[in-house]
Amino acid sequence: MTVRDRLRGVLAPLTTPFDAATGDPAAVPLRSNARAVLEAGATGVVVGGSTGEAPLLGEEEYRRMVGWLREVVPDDRLLIVGAGRESTRATVTACREGAEQGADAALVRTPAYYAPSISQRALIDHFRTVADESPIPVLVYNIPKYTNLPIADAVLTALATHQNIVGAKDSCGDLKNFAAYRDAVPDWALFIGSGALLYAALELGAVGGILAVADFAAELAVAVAEAFERGDKAASGRSQERLMPLHKEIVAAHGPAGVKCAMDAVGLAGGSVRPPLRGLSESEAKGVAALIGTAELVAA
Repeated sequence: MTVRDRLRGVLAPLTTPFDAATGDPAAVPLRSNARAVLEAGATGVVVGGSTGEAPLLGEEEYRRMVGWLREVVPDDRLLIVGAGRESTRATVTACREGAEQGADAALVRTPAYYAPSISQRALIDHFRTVADESPIPVLVYNIPKYTNLPIADAVLTALATHQNIVGAKDSCGDLKNFAAYRDAVPDWALFIGSGALLYAALELGAVGGILAVADFAAELAVAVAEAFERGDKAASGRSQERLMPLHKEIVAAHGPAGVKCAMDAVGLAGGSVRPPLRGLSESEAKGVAALIGTAELVAA
């Protein structure tokens, strides 16, 4: 079975747990968190993505984390690396290094620093070159919230026939954009990046979601996708109603710090974020705990 055939369901973009004494990424809690979401039914994990504080990690840290996870992610589950970098050359290198550590595919965001100077034509050339040279399949990643560079559906159309580009993740939060992507590349595996939109995206043809909310509510996110797949849309919708506020009021409102706080609340290893990011205030943390209680999430 190819990687493209396995791209489905709910994947968790893992946070990066940091050692309290050294500030370095910590292997044991990272692997423990991965095991927890996989046991809850996630079809795979992403390491070094936006929720994993990727721009704040060093390249050696990135390599170590991929290797640590390959040791615990079974062969029938996906290990995807966040390989987006600021240059095409560095992105290709990140794809190769991810592959060397055992990754199945690379999730590639747009470059961000020179966003005002990068045209959609330049993006086509960027993704095409990365896909030409990457030893593992590539997924295009649209997250304009952080990159300030949205990917037009015309870019996907131009890349549609590339044999090493197998899918995309859309985290812009606009279902019209997702629908345009679906029309542009009907043969790609498309993931939604918003836990609030999982059910709606499945109706539009998504194969699943790569969802930060799955870091602390994997079982609930998986319930949405699995009920939808078996045709029980009523059950899927009920789970989606419980999932939506967790995304909106924790993930969207607080980013990685909120996700880590929620993980702590359900008994996983969240911990601190890396500066210059800051943790939640006491009142914000209490609000997160209240949301976890309302959603009836159990301790991991």
